[in-house]
Amino acid sequence: MCANIALVQEPGASRGISVRRRAERLRRTSEGSERRPLAGRARLYEGASLPSVHLMENVAGDLPAGAVAAVLKPSEGLPEGSLTVHGYDFDRGLDYHALLQSYLTTGFQATSFGQAVNEINRMIEAKLTPLAEDEGNHADLNPCSRHLTGCTIFLGFTSNLISSGVRETIRFLVQHNMVDVLVTTAGGVEEDLIKCLAPTYVGDFSLRGKELRQSGINRIGNLLVPNDNYCKFEDWLMPILDQMVTEQDTEGVKWTPSKFIARLGKEINNPESVYYWAQKNSIPVLSPALTDGSLGDMIFFHSYKKPGLVLDIVEDLRLINTQAIFARKTGMIILGGGLVKHHIANANLMRNGADFSVYVNTAQEFDGSDSGARPDEAVSWGKIRMDAKPVKVYADASLVFPLLVAETFAQKPNAFAPEKQND
Repeated sequence: MCANIALVQEPGASRGISVRRRAERLRRTSEGSERRPLAGRARLYEGASLPSVHLMENVAGDLPAGAVAAVLKPSEGLPEGSLTVHGYDFDRGLDYHALLQSYLTTGFQATSFGQAVNEINRMIEAKLTPLAEDEGNHADLNPCSRHLTGCTIFLGFTSNLISSGVRETIRFLVQHNMVDVLVTTAGGVEEDLIKCLAPTYVGDFSLRGKELRQSGINRIGNLLVPNDNYCKFEDWLMPILDQMVTEQDTEGVKWTPSKFIARLGKEINNPESVYYWAQKNSIPVLSPALTDGSLGDMIFFHSYKKPGLVLDIVEDLRLINTQAIFARKTGMIILGGGLVKHHIANANLMRNGADFSVYVNTAQEFDGSDSGARPDEAVSWGKIRMDAKPVKVYADASLVFPLLVAETFAQKPNAFAPEKQND
């Protein structure tokens, strides 16, 4: 029955004034009044057609004017250029590029994804803008610093992403000189090298820890790493540590975490490795917590066999900070949170903030964690510029980052000038 009920305008009601306008007029003239009769009345009739007047009176009598004004509050205009919501139309056929482009107007995290695409493309445009002849030379730059471009892009990622297949996406960026500085944890280094020695496998989140431990299998989410992989890593790493101590003692080499990682990338000599390409393309890799993982375990064991290795973290601190200070512009792409997120952001504090920023993680801000902090919190610290348009995508980077690269860097695979490659 309700479906057949409509509102019709009673004869004598004003036909030229909309209900919304009348409600607003009543609101202005009848504040404090609980009930006022409306100019013109409407009655409920079964089977009647729906006129332009949507709601004027209930069955019992006059509606409270305040309720009408509240429900039918007029809207102010939205800013010029506001996007309308619409998603991808599969009747157009299957076009993955168009599908991803449609995310910008889809809403929710899809829109954040589209905004992240735009932000990274702004980084790329700035990066490809030529520098003045004297703009790239600074005496205070570390000899291991990356050559300056129109925009120095910092890429940070947590170790689990190297354990996952996102490793190949990161390797693509490094191989093609698309980013300038990497920041990761110890696991983000060792997992790449270990994969060159033995594979990681897809497992299941629900596998029981006790049974895996008894079988010598380590679980990273739904990924499985046999413990034998770490034994192979130890066999490979120990002679390199021996040689590093010898070079330190006989040649005066001053090792830093970034020099250590570059050496490992050279020694692995495998084009599947992120760090093979990083050392080849002179992309510094900063890992201020390098000892917090299997690498640290091996360094600890080695210190009993051949003690004396020194890694100077201060030199690396100067490297990352000056890389930000002397850049024309900087961009931050940070996958995950914690140490890698803050180390990049803090370096950009030294220049009063990054110009472009994209965060991808699932952390929330309500516990006060650095991982969960939104970009606007970084603005308050001077780590992102006040006029920037940073984006945070609340999503699993293993889902989102390959798609981000597909819509940005991968569209211009040959646009980035190579550095002088190392042997």
